[in-house]
Amino acid sequence: MRLLIVGTLKGQLTTATKIAMDRGATVTHADSIEQALAVLRSGRGADLLMVDVAIDIRELVTRLDAEHIHVPLVACGIENNARAAVAAIHAGAKEYIPLPPDPELIAAVLAAVTDDHREMVYRDESMAQVVKLAQQIATSDASVLITGESGTGKEVLARYVHSRSNRSKKPFISINCAAIPENLLESELFGHEKGSFTGAVARRIGKFEEATGGTLLLDEISEMDVRLQAKLLRAIQERVIDRVGGTRPVPIDIRIIATSNRNLVDAAREGTFREDLLFRLNVVNLKIPPLRERPADVIELSQFFAKKYAEANNVPLRPIAADAWRALSLHRWPGNVRELENTIHRAVLLGTGTEIGLDGILTPDGARLGQGGSPAVTHAAQAAEQVTRVLVGRTVADVERDLILETLKHCLGNRTHASNILGISIRTLRNKLNEYAADGVPIPPPGGGEVRGAA
Repeated sequence: MRLLIVGTLKGQLTTATKIAMDRGATVTHADSIEQALAVLRSGRGADLLMVDVAIDIRELVTRLDAEHIHVPLVACGIENNARAAVAAIHAGAKEYIPLPPDPELIAAVLAAVTDDHREMVYRDESMAQVVKLAQQIATSDASVLITGESGTGKEVLARYVHSRSNRSKKPFISINCAAIPENLLESELFGHEKGSFTGAVARRIGKFEEATGGTLLLDEISEMDVRLQAKLLRAIQERVIDRVGGTRPVPIDIRIIATSNRNLVDAAREGTFREDLLFRLNVVNLKIPPLRERPADVIELSQFFAKKYAEANNVPLRPIAADAWRALSLHRWPGNVRELENTIHRAVLLGTGTEIGLDGILTPDGARLGQGGSPAVTHAAQAAEQVTRVLVGRTVADVERDLILETLKHCLGNRTHASNILGISIRTLRNKLNEYAADGVPIPPPGGGEVRGAA
């Protein structure tokens, strides 16, 4: 990550700089607001500002907002008191760090404020296939289109591809095309020259130049205006850009990764997305399945988030109880991984017992997870439980077969629902059913029709 330190604090920030660099950060110094703005305009960029409280933080935040420069800011001061911290937060800082700095505190702030500590956590076979493809294409310079529902982890996968690419030592720059007003997005992407429009007080390097040598993530690219899509297409094809108000092309050397939660083929058909741009972006498509189709990942991610937030909040790590596991497994997760993370975070914070029970697995409005769930899914889960009660004297293969078939029967033949309850992938389920059919075992068909002899 790139850290910009603003101010001096009588040398105390030198220690903070060394700690940050030991943690892998690239550090730049600026003595004043003007110098800090010059660094940010120049394309050297920053993922985090660490600012001396002697600097007018409110003015710095105002100047950043006026130039549409979005970067998180933490304040540092040798005054370890509540008044200094509150004043810094009110001025616009996200955190206050007392100096001399504690190495673990610096590391925690760098990770929390920049969200730089990311991992690919998965167990499900369907997600493993996506990660395997990502590993295969990571070292190429091919453009990548990552698709999937909101909250499935598209940006995490993009960072994963970058971290395993030949560009991993260079910047990873992300821009959310849906979060920036249409009239400002062009300047954010391509930069602008001084005086090119009202508010352009100085030359500003855009994200394309800032990402030189590295990777540029265009998040939610489907929200980009069609006119701007034409300029993006030229940048990808010709490897040059034009700053707003500029008079000469600027060469670029970046890899493009784009994400979308919409079907871009449909968008191209409707005329809201350029088909030629889609072809350029979609050299490789990494399609992330929704969490409801990755039942094994619910378990793996729940354990990961439980450990993560126990450590972050300095509370004991507690196991997840059986009834809580059942609720987590049955839930459909419309918000995907983001919803699961928030649910486990709440459970860690609100839990009081020796384990995380059903009472701790709550929705944002305080209701128990799974209340009002699908009757068919609940029935199937109950049926599966009944089958597992009588085990003595039977082989594992027999028990597995009966569990699969009974669950499928009570799901009215729905393979997706059954695989979710069983905690296996749809492919594994189909392979099992084909084995049983080959042995002459009747298989419940999709839709609850007559039992037949093939999957």
